[in-house]
Amino acid sequence: MRTRLLGFTAALVLAVLGATAPVARAALPAVTGPACVDGSGTVQYATGQWICIGGAYDGELITKT
Repeated sequence: MRTRLLGFTAALVLAVLGATAPVARAALPAVTGPACVDGSGTVQYATGQWICIGGAYDGELITKT
């Protein structure tokens, strides 16, 4: 009985974590390279990521879309 309860609890926790990960990612602001440039910024590669420097989207990550 304990094994079933532990297995069910673990499955429930994993399901909740799996459902919240895409929502957290979608909440981040999505800036594209053209939107950054149109907002008077420049696209630069820093610390392994593309970011917008200056303008309306200063410091925000650049997405591929």
